[in-house]
Formats: sequence, C-alpha cells, structure tokens
Amino acid sequence: MVMVDTVMPGADKPSFWDEASSHLMKRDRILKRLIPNHREEWLSTPATPFVTLARAIVGQQISLKSAQALWQKLVVACDGQEPTPELVQVLGQTDLGLGGLSKRKAEYVLGLADHFIADKIQPDTWHAMDNEAVIADLCSVRGIGRWTAEMFLIFNLQRPDVLPLDDASLLKAISLHYFSGEPVSRFEAREVAQAWAPWRTVAAWYLWRSLDPAAVQY
Repeated sequence: MVMVDTVMPGADKPSFWDEASSHLMKRDRILKRLIPNHREEWLSTPATPFVTLARAIVGQQISLKSAQALWQKLVVACDGQEPTPELVQVLGQTDLGLGGLSKRKAEYVLGLADHFIADKIQPDTWHAMDNEAVIADLCSVRGIGRWTAEMFLIFNLQRPDVLPLDDASLLKAISLHYFSGEPVSRFEAREVAQAWAPWRTVAAWYLWRSLDPAAVQY
C-alpha cells in the first residue's frame, strides 16, 4: 500500500522540498517530466507519531482505498475522535476488533498503544537519531517491520533521503517509468535511485503520486 500525503497550496512545505525537486529534475529525465504535474503539492505537516504508526499498521498489505475505509471505521469507533493510545486502549476493552480490523492488526494497534502509554518507546528522541537507529527502535514493537518504519521516517519525521525498497508500489512505479513495465528487482531499483540521492524520499513521493492521482491525507 502507498500512502501519498498531499496538501493544498499554502500549507507548510518541508524546507528541503524545492531544492530537492530542482535537483531531481536536473538529474533524472523521468522526474523532470513528472514533477511539474504536482508543483502545488508536497508532504503535509505530520500527524502524531501514534497516528502515523497506527495508520501504517492498518494499511499493511491492503489497498489504499481499503486502508482509508478501515481507518475511518476506527475513528468512528473512537467516537469520531482521532485515535490516541488511551482511546484505543479503552476501545480494546469492549471491541477486540477495533472497529473492524483483523484480529492480528487489532492486536498490533493495541500493542502499539500499550508501548506509548507505558513509555516503552520514546518518540521525542527519534528526531535526534539516524534513520537506522529509528528503524531498529520501531521494529522492536510487534507488528512494525522495516516498511512501516520507513513510512514513519518519510511521513512523520520527513527524512529527505529514505528509499523504501520493500514498497510494492514504488517498485511498480519504477517498473512503469524506467523499465517499460517489466518487473524490477530491488537491486535494479537501487541502481535507478542512485541519481536521486540525497533526496530519495522526494523522488519516491513523486513516483507514488504518478500512480495515484487521488491522494489521501496520511
């Protein structure tokens, strides 16, 4: 699943976005064509760490549309409020499916809530940690793997140089635009992405956007 986060003009833009976009247009012929289609869009102001991670868990291995629908059901189950660790913990006492999640995903989201409430993870420290350290910290939580952690780096911490090679939609976009639709390996994707450094997050975002013109708030 791809979670393309887009904003309306006037919303806060990451400080690196214009520099990155300019760099990518100079270095990559495909991005030179794609980027002008989305001049007024960029990563939005991040949600809370809990919401970003919970939404990523909900969206694992399902379509964007299905993930959005499940998330809205969870919001409704939380009385229309943005889910917090405390709300999810209370909801879990009466609704083990958390508004329609699979048993496993409900367990993961409840476990994530428990980690936040018990201070088993420290979100305030992640801004000062490098990418691999953040990934290692997040992957200590059941239900969070490298893909989910990389989505957090991109959409919440807004790290500019993340290349999520486990993301099927990114590989699909690289296949479509660089290999005439032929399947690509992670090695081939990494080779293509060498030209994008140090702005691989931004390149990935534009490639995701090329597949999904109906962006979703994340």
